[in-house]
Amino acid sequence: MELKRVVVTGIGTLTPLGNDLNGYWNGLLNGVSGANFITQFDASKFKTRFACELKNFDPLNHLDRKEARKIDRFSQIALVASDQAVEDAGLKAGLVNSDRVGVVLASGIGGLITFQEEVMNFAKGDGTPRFNPFFIPKMILDIAAGHISMRHGFRGPNFAVVSACASSTNAIMEAVNLIRLGKADAILTGGAEAVICEAGVAGFNAMKALSERNDDPQTASRPYDKERDGFVMGEAAGVLVLEELGSAIKRGVKIYCEIAGAGATADAHHITAPHPEGLGAKNVMLSALEDAGMTAADIDYVNTHGTSTPLGDIAEVKAILDVFGEHAYKMNISSTKSMTGHCLGAAGVVEAIACIKSVQENIVPPTINHFTDDPELDKRLNFTFEKPQKREVRAALSNTFGFGGHNACVIVKKFSE
Repeated sequence: MELKRVVVTGIGTLTPLGNDLNGYWNGLLNGVSGANFITQFDASKFKTRFACELKNFDPLNHLDRKEARKIDRFSQIALVASDQAVEDAGLKAGLVNSDRVGVVLASGIGGLITFQEEVMNFAKGDGTPRFNPFFIPKMILDIAAGHISMRHGFRGPNFAVVSACASSTNAIMEAVNLIRLGKADAILTGGAEAVICEAGVAGFNAMKALSERNDDPQTASRPYDKERDGFVMGEAAGVLVLEELGSAIKRGVKIYCEIAGAGATADAHHITAPHPEGLGAKNVMLSALEDAGMTAADIDYVNTHGTSTPLGDIAEVKAILDVFGEHAYKMNISSTKSMTGHCLGAAGVVEAIACIKSVQENIVPPTINHFTDDPELDKRLNFTFEKPQKREVRAALSNTFGFGGHNACVIVKKFSE
């Protein structure tokens, strides 16, 4: 069976750098840090008191008050991103066969804010169970995909994917394969995460996963810096319209790029720590290259998982050197988490969007907040420190790795007929 080709025809995103695609991309190119002190709750007693929050987001600008109260924050931002992507792609119900348009949307954690609120309210009461009737529908991971399908009238394949911080990359991979196999003409895919709350921050603090650089939040996310001390939590949503090439050409819409291939593997090593030699990361990049029918020399840019953790950054760089060999020194590497923070289940899609724009515009966004070289990292590699770099970007690869040893990778390339 000949697999169908898959292209990107629409993009929507809300990130700590901006609440649309242009705001996000301009923030990346200008090296803007999205980190600041937490505003969503009183974090004064927490080990970490900062995060990369969305700025100036009011759900009532997009949803009516009654609707917004029934939807957790992660679903709210997913809906807004879906509206942007649908408009960008011109994918209106009635103009396409809605039975052939699906939604595959991810989240790593889902409605944690709702879960926390309901349990805290119960704990403050007299023991009588008084729970919001929307408690479960607001919390469950699949509900964002459901809301998007109902909002836009899309009746194709509809489900959620969860693999911790690899979730939205896995969602993209599932969507690609459904279109390749002819199960759908188009799919809205990506992810959303919004867990900047007491339980979210305290939970990651307890694991010693977060930076505690409270004296300088904007420089706390320091991928590849010797003094890195953990990641900065972010929140975001990103939705791509993936479409079968023939459908996109027939509709006469713009094409951002082609999805060349994707891969997924497991470390089978530890619940939170990466394999010390980056074995799972190496295997997932090789798998994605094989799926794309490409060689290591075809890749010009790698957007790394690059979370700013002591072990993770080193393991991933080892894997890159194993996969790309001498070509690694000819590529650009960067971690946009230095600006957005770690958006958990939404990280994969917002970083894939950075790769898409890089391929489209031939420019690589930087890794900011570099102060001290890490002697354990090869200095000959181009980590694109501090400033974006213009170059031809024929193809870009995006890595995401999640707790539990989940690894996922997607490759995007310039479209040509």
